[in-house]
Amino acid sequence: MIDRDHQLPITRQAQLLGMSRGTVYYLPRPVSDADLALMRRIDELHLEHPFMGARMLRDQLDREGIHVGRRHVRTLMLRMGIEALAPQPGTSKRAPGQKIYPYLLRKLAITRANQVWALDTTYIPMARGFVYLTAVVDVASRRVLTHKVAITLEACHAREILQEAFARYGTPEIVNTDQGSQFTAIEFTDAVLARGCKLSMDGRGAWRDNVFVERVWRSVKYERVYLKAYDSVSAARADIADYFDWYNTARPHSSLDRITPEQAYLDLLPKLAEAA
Repeated sequence: MIDRDHQLPITRQAQLLGMSRGTVYYLPRPVSDADLALMRRIDELHLEHPFMGARMLRDQLDREGIHVGRRHVRTLMLRMGIEALAPQPGTSKRAPGQKIYPYLLRKLAITRANQVWALDTTYIPMARGFVYLTAVVDVASRRVLTHKVAITLEACHAREILQEAFARYGTPEIVNTDQGSQFTAIEFTDAVLARGCKLSMDGRGAWRDNVFVERVWRSVKYERVYLKAYDSVSAARADIADYFDWYNTARPHSSLDRITPEQAYLDLLPKLAEAA
Protein backbone atom coordinates (compact mmCIF):
# COMPACT_ATOMS: atom_id res chain seq x y z
CA MET A 1 0.00 0.00 0.00
CA ILE A 2 2.86 2.36 0.87
CA ASP A 3 5.41 2.65 -1.94
CA ARG A 4 8.70 3.64 -0.35
CA ASP A 5 10.28 4.22 -3.80
CA HIS A 6 7.54 6.56 -5.03
CA GLN A 7 8.39 10.23 -5.59
CA LEU A 8 5.47 11.20 -3.32
CA PRO A 9 6.79 11.49 0.27
CA ILE A 10 5.82 8.66 2.60
CA THR A 11 4.21 11.15 4.98
CA ARG A 12 1.92 12.39 2.19
CA GLN A 13 1.08 8.82 1.12
CA ALA A 14 0.07 8.04 4.72
CA GLN A 15 -2.15 11.14 4.83
CA LEU A 16 -3.90 10.20 1.58
CA LEU A 17 -4.52 6.68 2.87
CA GLY A 18 -5.74 7.91 6.26
CA MET A 19 -2.90 6.10 8.03
CA SER A 20 -0.84 7.22 10.99
CA ARG A 21 2.78 8.12 10.23
CA GLY A 22 3.75 6.12 13.31
CA THR A 23 2.30 2.99 11.72
CA VAL A 24 4.36 3.51 8.56
CA TYR A 25 7.67 4.33 10.22
CA TYR A 26 7.33 2.17 13.31
CA LEU A 27 9.98 -0.49 13.77
CA PRO A 28 9.24 -2.79 16.70
CA ARG A 29 11.86 -2.76 19.41
CA PRO A 30 13.41 -6.19 19.87
CA VAL A 31 12.12 -8.09 22.87
CA SER A 32 14.15 -10.88 24.41
CA ASP A 33 12.91 -14.45 24.28
CA ALA A 34 12.77 -14.45 28.07
CA ASP A 35 10.55 -11.37 28.14
CA LEU A 36 8.29 -12.76 25.42
CA ALA A 37 7.78 -15.95 27.44
CA LEU A 38 7.18 -13.89 30.57
CA MET A 39 4.63 -11.68 28.81
CA ARG A 40 2.79 -14.75 27.59
CA ARG A 41 2.55 -16.10 31.15
CA ILE A 42 1.49 -12.72 32.54
CA ASP A 43 -1.27 -12.59 29.92
CA GLU A 44 -2.50 -16.05 30.95
CA LEU A 45 -2.48 -15.11 34.64
CA HIS A 46 -4.26 -11.84 33.88
CA LEU A 47 -7.08 -13.70 32.14
CA GLU A 48 -7.42 -16.11 35.07
CA HIS A 49 -6.95 -13.54 37.85
CA PRO A 50 -7.64 -10.02 36.49
CA PHE A 51 -7.41 -8.49 39.96
CA MET A 52 -3.68 -9.26 40.21
CA GLY A 53 -1.40 -6.24 40.05
CA ALA A 54 2.35 -6.25 39.53
CA ARG A 55 3.13 -7.34 43.11
CA MET A 56 0.72 -10.26 43.11
CA LEU A 57 1.83 -11.33 39.66
CA ARG A 58 5.46 -11.22 40.80
CA ASP A 59 4.61 -13.40 43.80
CA GLN A 60 2.65 -15.85 41.64
CA LEU A 61 5.49 -16.08 39.12
CA ASP A 62 7.95 -16.62 41.93
CA ARG A 63 5.88 -19.58 43.16
CA GLU A 64 6.22 -21.03 39.66
CA GLY A 65 10.00 -20.67 39.77
CA ILE A 66 10.07 -17.54 37.60
CA HIS A 67 12.07 -14.95 39.51
CA VAL A 68 11.44 -11.41 38.35
CA GLY A 69 11.12 -8.00 40.02
CA ARG A 70 7.87 -6.12 40.51
CA ARG A 71 9.07 -3.15 38.44
CA HIS A 72 9.91 -5.37 35.49
CA VAL A 73 6.48 -7.00 35.71
CA ARG A 74 4.93 -3.53 35.74
CA THR A 75 6.98 -2.48 32.70
CA LEU A 76 5.80 -5.51 30.76
CA MET A 77 2.19 -4.91 31.81
CA LEU A 78 2.41 -1.37 30.44
CA ARG A 79 3.87 -2.68 27.19
CA MET A 80 1.02 -5.18 26.94
CA GLY A 81 -1.60 -2.55 27.73
CA ILE A 82 -3.06 -4.36 30.75
CA GLU A 83 -3.66 -3.37 34.36
CA ALA A 84 -5.22 -4.93 37.41
CA LEU A 85 -9.01 -4.72 37.45
CA ALA A 86 -9.22 -3.21 40.91
CA PRO A 87 -9.60 0.32 42.29
CA GLN A 88 -6.55 2.38 41.33
CA PRO A 89 -5.10 5.51 42.97
CA GLY A 90 -5.14 8.85 41.21
CA THR A 91 -8.27 8.25 39.16
CA SER A 92 -9.05 11.96 39.14
CA LYS A 93 -5.92 12.75 37.09
CA ARG A 94 -6.58 13.34 33.43
CA ALA A 95 -4.15 13.42 30.52
CA PRO A 96 -3.86 16.93 29.01
CA GLY A 97 -6.49 17.45 26.33
CA GLN A 98 -8.17 14.10 26.92
CA LYS A 99 -11.65 14.09 28.44
CA ILE A 100 -12.95 11.11 30.42
CA TYR A 101 -16.65 10.41 29.89
CA PRO A 102 -18.97 8.94 32.56
CA TYR A 103 -19.91 5.26 32.63
CA LEU A 104 -23.48 4.93 31.30
CA LEU A 105 -24.17 1.19 31.50
CA ARG A 106 -24.70 0.79 35.24
CA LYS A 107 -28.22 -0.62 35.82
CA LEU A 108 -28.96 -0.23 32.11
CA ALA A 109 -31.00 -3.10 30.62
CA ILE A 110 -29.23 -3.99 27.37
CA THR A 111 -31.84 -5.86 25.34
CA ARG A 112 -31.40 -4.73 21.72
CA ALA A 113 -28.77 -5.13 19.03
CA ASN A 114 -27.07 -1.80 18.24
CA GLN A 115 -28.09 -0.46 21.63
CA VAL A 116 -24.55 -0.61 23.03
CA TRP A 117 -21.27 -1.32 21.28
CA ALA A 118 -18.12 -1.96 23.31
CA LEU A 119 -14.53 -1.47 22.15
CA ASP A 120 -11.40 -2.81 23.77
CA THR A 121 -7.81 -3.73 22.91
CA THR A 122 -5.89 -6.80 24.03
CA TYR A 123 -2.36 -8.19 23.73
CA ILE A 124 -1.78 -11.09 21.32
CA PRO A 125 1.44 -13.15 21.68
CA MET A 126 3.22 -14.50 18.61
CA ALA A 127 6.15 -16.87 18.11
CA ARG A 128 8.48 -13.88 17.98
CA GLY A 129 6.95 -10.67 19.26
CA PHE A 130 3.39 -9.55 19.82
CA VAL A 131 0.58 -7.48 18.34
CA TYR A 132 -2.58 -5.76 19.57
CA LEU A 133 -6.14 -6.76 18.76
CA THR A 134 -8.93 -4.18 18.90
CA ALA A 135 -12.58 -5.12 18.36
CA VAL A 136 -16.07 -3.64 18.24
CA VAL A 137 -18.57 -5.92 20.00
CA ASP A 138 -22.35 -5.61 20.06
CA VAL A 139 -23.03 -6.11 23.77
CA ALA A 140 -26.54 -7.59 23.57
CA SER A 141 -25.63 -10.29 21.03
CA ARG A 142 -21.86 -10.64 21.73
CA ARG A 143 -21.32 -10.39 17.97
CA VAL A 144 -17.86 -9.13 16.96
CA LEU A 145 -18.77 -6.49 14.39
CA THR A 146 -15.31 -5.43 13.27
CA HIS A 147 -11.75 -5.92 14.47
CA LYS A 148 -8.15 -5.07 13.62
CA VAL A 149 -4.74 -6.53 14.42
CA ALA A 150 -2.03 -3.85 14.59
CA ILE A 151 1.53 -3.47 15.84
CA THR A 152 0.88 -0.24 17.74
CA LEU A 153 -1.65 1.12 20.23
CA GLU A 154 -3.03 4.17 18.43
CA ALA A 155 -6.35 5.96 18.21
CA CYS A 156 -6.38 5.66 14.41
CA HIS A 157 -6.89 1.88 14.63
CA ALA A 158 -9.86 2.20 16.99
CA ARG A 159 -11.37 4.96 14.86
CA GLU A 160 -10.91 2.90 11.69
CA ILE A 161 -12.78 -0.19 12.93
CA LEU A 162 -15.49 1.94 14.54
CA GLN A 163 -16.12 3.78 11.28
CA GLU A 164 -16.17 0.44 9.47
CA ALA A 165 -18.81 -0.78 11.94
CA PHE A 166 -20.85 2.39 11.38
CA ALA A 167 -20.75 1.81 7.62
CA ARG A 168 -21.78 -1.85 7.89
CA TYR A 169 -24.21 -1.92 10.82
CA GLY A 170 -25.53 1.59 11.43
CA THR A 171 -25.25 3.72 14.55
CA PRO A 172 -25.59 2.46 18.14
CA GLU A 173 -27.06 4.46 20.95
CA ILE A 174 -23.97 4.12 23.18
CA VAL A 175 -20.30 3.33 22.51
CA ASN A 176 -18.50 2.03 25.59
CA THR A 177 -14.71 1.85 26.02
CA ASP A 178 -12.12 1.78 28.77
CA GLN A 179 -9.91 4.77 29.55
CA GLY A 180 -7.03 3.70 27.31
CA SER A 181 -5.22 6.50 25.50
CA GLN A 182 -6.44 5.21 22.12
CA PHE A 183 -10.06 5.72 23.26
CA THR A 184 -9.66 9.04 25.11
CA ALA A 185 -7.85 10.66 22.16
CA ILE A 186 -9.84 13.42 20.46
CA GLU A 187 -9.39 11.60 17.14
CA PHE A 188 -11.50 8.74 18.49
CA THR A 189 -14.00 10.60 20.69
CA ASP A 190 -14.86 13.01 17.88
CA ALA A 191 -15.59 10.05 15.58
CA VAL A 192 -18.08 8.72 18.15
CA LEU A 193 -19.79 11.99 18.97
CA ALA A 194 -20.04 13.05 15.31
CA ARG A 195 -22.46 10.16 14.74
CA GLY A 196 -24.71 11.29 17.58
CA CYS A 197 -23.74 8.38 19.87
CA LYS A 198 -23.37 8.71 23.60
CA LEU A 199 -19.84 7.90 24.76
CA SER A 200 -19.41 5.82 27.90
CA MET A 201 -16.11 4.93 29.60
CA ASP A 202 -15.38 2.27 32.20
CA GLY A 203 -14.30 3.33 35.64
CA ARG A 204 -10.53 2.83 35.77
CA GLY A 205 -9.82 -0.63 37.14
CA ALA A 206 -13.51 -1.55 37.55
CA TRP A 207 -13.79 -5.20 36.46
CA ARG A 208 -17.58 -5.15 36.10
CA ASP A 209 -17.52 -2.40 33.48
CA ASN A 210 -15.62 -4.17 30.71
CA VAL A 211 -16.75 -7.74 31.36
CA PHE A 212 -18.56 -7.91 28.00
CA VAL A 213 -15.39 -7.73 25.93
CA GLU A 214 -13.21 -9.55 28.47
CA ARG A 215 -15.28 -12.68 27.80
CA VAL A 216 -14.62 -12.34 24.07
CA TRP A 217 -10.88 -12.02 24.73
CA ARG A 218 -10.95 -15.13 26.88
CA SER A 219 -12.67 -17.08 24.11
CA VAL A 220 -10.38 -16.02 21.27
CA LYS A 221 -7.22 -16.60 23.31
CA TYR A 222 -8.04 -20.00 24.78
CA GLU A 223 -9.84 -21.33 21.71
CA ARG A 224 -7.39 -20.07 19.08
CA VAL A 225 -4.45 -17.78 19.95
CA TYR A 226 -2.88 -19.92 22.69
CA LEU A 227 -3.09 -22.97 20.42
CA LYS A 228 -1.02 -21.25 17.72
CA ALA A 229 2.39 -19.63 17.40
CA TYR A 230 1.91 -16.98 14.73
CA ASP A 231 5.14 -16.40 12.82
CA SER A 232 4.01 -13.14 11.19
CA VAL A 233 1.51 -10.34 11.62
CA SER A 234 -0.25 -11.41 8.44
CA ALA A 235 -0.67 -14.94 9.81
CA ALA A 236 -2.16 -13.55 13.03
CA ARG A 237 -4.56 -11.34 11.09
CA ALA A 238 -5.77 -14.16 8.85
CA ASP A 239 -6.23 -16.69 11.65
CA ILE A 240 -7.98 -14.30 14.04
CA ALA A 241 -10.30 -13.18 11.23
CA ASP A 242 -11.09 -16.84 10.58
CA TYR A 243 -11.81 -17.39 14.27
CA PHE A 244 -14.19 -14.45 14.53
CA ASP A 245 -16.08 -15.61 11.44
CA TRP A 246 -16.55 -19.00 13.14
CA TYR A 247 -17.31 -17.38 16.52
CA ASN A 248 -20.04 -15.21 15.02
CA THR A 249 -21.69 -17.75 12.72
CA ALA A 250 -21.07 -21.26 14.04
CA ARG A 251 -20.18 -21.22 17.75
CA PRO A 252 -23.21 -21.57 20.08
CA HIS A 253 -22.95 -19.14 22.99
CA SER A 254 -23.95 -20.28 26.47
CA SER A 255 -25.28 -16.88 27.52
CA LEU A 256 -27.43 -16.69 24.36
CA ASP A 257 -29.42 -19.90 24.92
CA ARG A 258 -26.99 -21.80 22.71
CA ILE A 259 -27.54 -19.77 19.55
CA THR A 260 -24.76 -17.99 17.69
CA PRO A 261 -23.92 -14.28 18.15
CA GLU A 262 -24.92 -13.59 14.54
CA GLN A 263 -28.36 -15.15 15.02
CA ALA A 264 -28.78 -13.31 18.32
CA TYR A 265 -27.83 -10.04 16.62
CA LEU A 266 -30.45 -10.54 13.92
CA ASP A 267 -33.08 -11.60 16.44
CA LEU A 268 -32.40 -8.61 18.67
CA LEU A 269 -32.45 -5.94 15.99
CA PRO A 270 -35.36 -3.53 16.55
CA LYS A 271 -38.24 -4.47 14.29
CA LEU A 272 -39.15 -2.06 11.51
CA ALA A 273 -42.59 -1.53 13.02
CA GLU A 274 -41.03 -0.48 16.30
CA ALA A 275 -38.62 1.86 14.57
CA ALA A 276 -41.45 3.59 12.63
